Amino acid sequence: MQEWRDLYQAAIKFKKIECWNWMEDSNLFGVQNPETGEIGYCCVLGAIGEVFGLVVYLGTKSLTDYLKIQSGEILPEDFDTIHFQDCLMASFDDRKFLKKPDLQTIKSLGLNFRGSKAWPLFRRYEPGFEPWYLNRQEAIFLTFALEQAREVALRFQTNMELFDSPVEGHYFVKVADRANESLVWRDEWLKPASFEKKELVIPSVDEVRLQRIKNTVGQSQIVLETDFFYAPFVITEGEKPYFPYLLLCVDHRSGLVLGYHIASHEGYRTDFQNQILNLMEEVKSLPKEIRVKKEESFKLLEPIASKLGIKLTLLKNLPALEEAREEMQSIFLSGEFR
Repeated sequence: MQEWRDLYQAAIKFKKIECWNWMEDSNLFGVQNPETGEIGYCCVLGAIGEVFGLVVYLGTKSLTDYLKIQSGEILPEDFDTIHFQDCLMASFDDRKFLKKPDLQTIKSLGLNFRGSKAWPLFRRYEPGFEPWYLNRQEAIFLTFALEQAREVALRFQTNMELFDSPVEGHYFVKVADRANESLVWRDEWLKPASFEKKELVIPSVDEVRLQRIKNTVGQSQIVLETDFFYAPFVITEGEKPYFPYLLLCVDHRSGLVLGYHIASHEGYRTDFQNQILNLMEEVKSLPKEIRVKKEESFKLLEPIASKLGIKLTLLKNLPALEEAREEMQSIFLSGEFR
């Protein structure tokens, strides 16, 4: 409970200065996690008067995605934007947005909040998962981030050039040194650490099945648009609710949905390959061409397309699939799906 108490006290002190009155979400700075060395890139929310709080983007990959949103490369209204966010968030909301565990913690700490946008709310945003409660390590780091953000914001108020880097590509970062049992924070200009994309493991495809399809299924003039993406609903299994993958296959010319499948995070790659093979077996024809939007999709289908002599194309836009996706999104969100 002491760690929760520290977090709430840090949030209360941060809110009290109302730094969103002089800071914007483009005023980015870093706080290094004393335990892991990872840098959380912080931005203050509230300049436009809608959401008030602090977001801490975790690591270089999350920073890169944030910059893509700021530049317009990723649009806020895109379906997948929420799934790019890997961050901790402390916001100040109305009481109705807090859940039972939040209220129980506040009561246990003997705290009380009143009014609109007054109640601290802490969440971890992780790609593919519903925003969730903090674990111990996340709560401790968010406490450090709020404390340092308050100090940095007050300095920025009197020195608007605080984040002007002397070296291009470097960020203003608060770094902690251990002195006896306490931490001493200092300023650093640091370049974001490099990060490597996770190696894509391509599941093996059943060669016997491929040969059977090749021998028994005829060629057609169908141009297939296919992709996978997070579904607009959560599954409440396991440790925390997650957004499953929705695999979708659409006829390019007619826009007809030829097949869809809901898959878990663990098995979606194999399911994606099998969904394509199932479709070929069901309609008893091979598509003339398969069009995909993701590089990952291309690599997953490459062994199938090459074996069956199907043209495989990577494109930025899949109009028929996007239209079908929007319709399915509307159906799921309206509750009409059965």
